[in-house]
Amino acid sequence: MALGIKKEDTVVVLTGKEQGKRGRVIAIFPKQGRLLVERVNMIKKHMKPNQQYKQGGIIEMEASLESSNVMLVCPKCDTPTRVGNQMLEDGRKIRACKKCKEVMD
Repeated sequence: MALGIKKEDTVVVLTGKEQGKRGRVIAIFPKQGRLLVERVNMIKKHMKPNQQYKQGGIIEMEASLESSNVMLVCPKCDTPTRVGNQMLEDGRKIRACKKCKEVMD
């Protein structure tokens, strides 16, 4: 997954039934190329009672999205943008917004 998206980033959904919704990234699954976004792509799952869910029943939870269907939102210009990499003087590689050139890390 070469999108440059990390946990806690804000993303916007580009396609599908959730198109246009924004949310914070909860988890990333790079091998599958998928990610979880907070309060986006909600599903209902039938759960038996266990340690975590004492009552059991129907639980509403997030389902993963394909990473190609989301785009990172720049915190400064507040628009969906592509991410570029820049090298600093001390040799560190950082993420930068392609539109406003603002550093994201």
